[in-house]
Amino acid sequence: MSTTAAAPATSGPGLRRTVGFSALLFISLGSIIGSGWLLGALTAAKSAGGASILSWVLAGVILVLLALVHAELGSTYPVAGGTARYPRLAFGAIAGFTAGWVGWLQAVAIAPIEVEAALSYLDHIFHGLVDADGNLTGLGLVLAAALMVVFTGINLLGVALLAETNRITVLWKIAIPVLTVIVLISVAFHGSNFTAGGGFAPYGAHGVFAALPLGVVFALQGFEQAVQMGGEARDPQRDLPRALIGAVALGVVIYLALEVAFVGALDPAALAAGWENPIGKGDFGPYVTIAGALGLTWLSILLYVDAFVSPAGTGLVYVATSARLSYAMGQSGFAPKGLAKISKRGIPWVSTVVAFVVGLISFAPFPSWQSLVSIVTSATVIMYGFAPLTLAALRKVDPDRPRPYRLPAATVIGPLSFIAANEIIYWSGWTTDWKLGVMIAVGFVLFAAYRAYRASQEGLRFFAPDLQIRSLAWILPWLGGMLVISALGQYDGAEIIPEWIDLLVVAVWSLVIFYIAVAMAMPADQVAREVEAEAAEAAAEPAELHG
Repeated sequence: MSTTAAAPATSGPGLRRTVGFSALLFISLGSIIGSGWLLGALTAAKSAGGASILSWVLAGVILVLLALVHAELGSTYPVAGGTARYPRLAFGAIAGFTAGWVGWLQAVAIAPIEVEAALSYLDHIFHGLVDADGNLTGLGLVLAAALMVVFTGINLLGVALLAETNRITVLWKIAIPVLTVIVLISVAFHGSNFTAGGGFAPYGAHGVFAALPLGVVFALQGFEQAVQMGGEARDPQRDLPRALIGAVALGVVIYLALEVAFVGALDPAALAAGWENPIGKGDFGPYVTIAGALGLTWLSILLYVDAFVSPAGTGLVYVATSARLSYAMGQSGFAPKGLAKISKRGIPWVSTVVAFVVGLISFAPFPSWQSLVSIVTSATVIMYGFAPLTLAALRKVDPDRPRPYRLPAATVIGPLSFIAANEIIYWSGWTTDWKLGVMIAVGFVLFAAYRAYRASQEGLRFFAPDLQIRSLAWILPWLGGMLVISALGQYDGAEIIPEWIDLLVVAVWSLVIFYIAVAMAMPADQVAREVEAEAAEAAAEPAELHG
């Protein structure tokens, strides 16, 4: 069967193509600028000192590479919940489910995280929302649930309202960080701070790398949210690449400027003893502390307001995108079909309600912002890691499909971005990685149980060709190998693998998995059938040319 027979896959049944370029850009940028900007600079500085600026540069380079990979996939195969569907096109159901499961785990957890962050800041004005450990109190839980209700309600009312609401909040979210950078650099900037407390890199390269999963990557992640909305994009072939690349570029520039402004504005006396407590105790954000010390009351007020608006805006977006991921899994047969039900407004309403319920449940075991950041970061980069593999595989077996955006030097950028994603997983540390491994194992059990149920109810074969059981021959070694390296490594592991050698081991293992996975992609005719099946399911309503 010719691989050019079908047009690029479009949206799922009932989704409305109403989202334009600016809305896609703001959806990704609104996800990038959340609670991370208020806390990321402090956590990076405590880990790496003045060299924390290198952490942001390194994270920026890694995420730009991954965004470029997603740009080609998103424009070529524009479907809702794309990060769950792309691996399925190349490798079959098991790979698609694995990517979708880890993607959904991180996405569904971020809205509650952002709500917790917003209430933690608000507690410094209206006391009693969090306790001394930063955990939500009874009143805090009630308000958290109320915020989740608001996010869910806006999402259920339609994607156009979501896009417009997000557009307004993102404009605010950009303005306040930029204003903070300008004011702090103008009023109080000490260049000597970058070499204080033990030199430019007081904790060496280890500190620079360790900062990435402690909040740096968490702050910059989220560019893929435009991809998840690909099934509702008005002109995805043109707009998705520009939105993805533009959002990451703007995010990196803003966060790097914030780190420079933060380190430069610190009191030099506070760094004499090192970087352990550069601003002293307090969980309400480093910039408020600095603004208060400088007598900038007006800036403190704006920062308190933004400390609520930024996380709340990001939480709003992630309710939407986590719903698109579970919608994609339901549409693909990885989860109950009910998750793919579409409302009259063109919204996956069952998936949206599920995201709301799971978000409420997550407040119980993870009642503070800090308790989920590393796990969410590691889950995110596993999801990102599937993209370079998928791109290389689809270029190999589906080479003639029109590609509105074609990644330059893909044979280099693909493997390099996969290595980078695995290095971040490694830097997250053994304690984080084994917990995520358990969550992935639980996902496999749920997938097998639902597959067995479908087989019994619908007369399907459990080991039907779409399963592509052979994908486990690289998925399990990939994830299992990373767990072993993490357990033996320098980041919360047994420290058996020497420093720097550990990074080389991760890189070599990544390349082995990369080329094995690409070699095990489904045959070209089967990939063509999968893409055509996506297109055949696209009973989307005509695009609205307004809004």
